[in-house]
Amino acid sequence: MLQTLRNAWKVDEIRKKLIFMMFIVLLYRLGNSVTVPYIDTALLRDYFSSNSGSMLGLLNTMSGSALERASIFALSIQPYINASIIIQLLTIAIPALERIQKEGGEEGKKKMERVTRYSAIAIGILQGYGYYMIINTGGFVGGQSFLAHGATGFWPAAIIIASFVAGSTLLMWMGEQITEFGIGNGISIILFVSIISRFPSQIAQMARSVIAKPSSWWIYVLMLLGALAIMVLIIIVTNAERRIPIQYSKRVVGRKQYGGQSTHLPMKVNMSGVLPIIFAQSMASIPATIAAFVPSWNRDTSWVNTWFGQTSWLYMIVYFALIVFFSYFYSTIQFNPIEIANNLKKNGGFIPGFRAGRPTSEFIMRVLTKITLFGALYLAIIAILPIIISHFSPTAAASGISVGGTSIIIVISVALETMKQLESQMLMRHYKGFLE
Repeated sequence: MLQTLRNAWKVDEIRKKLIFMMFIVLLYRLGNSVTVPYIDTALLRDYFSSNSGSMLGLLNTMSGSALERASIFALSIQPYINASIIIQLLTIAIPALERIQKEGGEEGKKKMERVTRYSAIAIGILQGYGYYMIINTGGFVGGQSFLAHGATGFWPAAIIIASFVAGSTLLMWMGEQITEFGIGNGISIILFVSIISRFPSQIAQMARSVIAKPSSWWIYVLMLLGALAIMVLIIIVTNAERRIPIQYSKRVVGRKQYGGQSTHLPMKVNMSGVLPIIFAQSMASIPATIAAFVPSWNRDTSWVNTWFGQTSWLYMIVYFALIVFFSYFYSTIQFNPIEIANNLKKNGGFIPGFRAGRPTSEFIMRVLTKITLFGALYLAIIAILPIIISHFSPTAAASGISVGGTSIIIVISVALETMKQLESQMLMRHYKGFLE
């Protein structure tokens, strides 16, 4: 990885992209420290410290601690992620949107992007209002308000909500700029930076916990070993692929013979990457998030916390099912067996043992279903296992291990994907220089 970064830095065009990406990341981290007015951040930080293992703790991790600081980026990119999920699901359900996406070309793509942006702003307004209700009520019924003294009424509420929405919209734009002018997917890069920014504080918290309770040191050692094992597994599965052999028939044109070579069709085991985890986490957290936004529901004693809390069995089952669903959803979007079979037929290619056309597409579909199932179960088990451990171990739950499992998957997957894009750009420029 270090050698790849060193070689990439020597290429002028890639170096400019890396500098641009780092500049946007720097702006994001600076914006995370800009707090919204009319909020007592000290009280809010204490509240999040006591709820680090809850759903709000997970949202706080995904925002890079911006939620507990009440910064302008407190909503992070969650509105954009939720909007993307909704629009992509509606594209399948509404034929008009499907036609715009498939037949509209570049103009249709821009229309879908505009619809997603406007939807993200609408969702941001709802989430901003919900977060304001948490601040106004002190997180639960009868709690001390986190608003500054005298910050009541319409105008302080409007300024707080508008600041949250504006920050989320700006962050969405910054992510798009990274995607267009930088390296990697901008939304994933921002999530990556948000998560790793909390690693130093989490390590310090673990050290303080061991000092306060020396007998618990072996639990944290096991957690670190488990995290290393998960990292190794993620790297192995991310690079794993199923190779289907392809044979091209020989053709004689004049005095020359074409074709006859053998190759393979690579199919990634984890084809959809980290997207199922991100989207499933956003969807599974909706009930608990809504419960936190409603002042009349006390999360400490209500049925909502019992059934939809992050360590509840119902949440784990829903989370598991959503990861499997989104894994299949994105694999079917990215990989079309019928189209691949038709392209092979046109170019004189075939899979040994299967006739060209429908038998080939059916075979590819069977292989796709099997490897997608494996990849989906791999993602779901890694995401659920830390939550199960925290369910039975109070010490592990207090350390935030339930949040850490999802964080590790996102960080490792985004890092690997970004490095692959960096290597592909370097390879493209290498061939370009060779041809010139």
